[in-house]
Amino acid sequence: MPDRAHPVLEVQDLKTVFKTRGGEVHAVNHVSFSLQPGELLGVVGESGSGKSVTMMSLLGLLPSPPAMNKGGKVMFQGKDLLKISPNELRNIRGGEIGFIFQDPMTSLNPVFTVGYQIMEPLRRHMGMSKEQARKRAQELLELVGIPDAGRRLKDFPHQFSGGMRQRVMIAIALTCDPKVLIADEPTTALDVTIQAQILELVKDLRQKLGMAIVWITHDLGVVAGIADRVMVMYGGQVVEMSPVKEVFSKPLHPYTQALLQTVPSLRGPREARLRTIEGQPPILRAEPTACPFLSRCRHAIPRCSTENPKRRELSPGHDVACHRAEELIAEAAHV
Repeated sequence: MPDRAHPVLEVQDLKTVFKTRGGEVHAVNHVSFSLQPGELLGVVGESGSGKSVTMMSLLGLLPSPPAMNKGGKVMFQGKDLLKISPNELRNIRGGEIGFIFQDPMTSLNPVFTVGYQIMEPLRRHMGMSKEQARKRAQELLELVGIPDAGRRLKDFPHQFSGGMRQRVMIAIALTCDPKVLIADEPTTALDVTIQAQILELVKDLRQKLGMAIVWITHDLGVVAGIADRVMVMYGGQVVEMSPVKEVFSKPLHPYTQALLQTVPSLRGPREARLRTIEGQPPILRAEPTACPFLSRCRHAIPRCSTENPKRRELSPGHDVACHRAEELIAEAAHV
């Protein structure tokens, strides 16, 4: 069971803006969460909700300018990642925190062999000799299920299929036995069969290696199958945090409820139309002073337009940012 007294990663009040010609865009607004050792945290929300930007921001992966950190703390092993030197951050990012990007074809360098790209962090961060790094690279390719790994070290990225390239990306992220692995929608571009294989691989690696994982996705079905907790984001902020079972059985925020209603059901009539969430996510030109979901929420009240609700815990481990959460719970119980 994760030790909740000692999180491996703790983010407090993170705020990030982008400087554009049209003014500032407030992409991450006071995001706070913790990650326990061995835990898998699912991060969900529509495109533009702030999922990827939050994770890239806390690891210094956003180009600056235009991105600017405006406050907060990111504590990892007693260090604030927002305060350390760029070189120290690179060592942590490549060594103790791994990152899997969404599109392996644009993340892998096309002019270097796969073996070189796996060996490079082993030699840089682990101080291995060329032969030690080659042996470990072969072991990593075998670990992620690539057949004939020794020969395939000499191949280039274009010689691998999409699913195999994603396995290579996972192997690179695992080179230095990271304590935390952040996966940014790594199965989005894959077909469902390969996606299922990658998910099984991640579950197996998590069990073998005991690392904590942040899994960013817009697919609630994926979250249901692998996550311990779910963090729902909207408008650059966290609107709900919950154990995975509760987010499906008792969603508290109207946005979470709306997301779940968009998931196709096998139980409904065949001719039933898919539900959608009317409207568009906000482009925040200023720090929100109202609930960011206001214009799309059928439960909105006047207070929602004048005060951005703060997250509060309504049951153990389950908190929500909604003025009407208790009222909606009571209404649901009555129905």
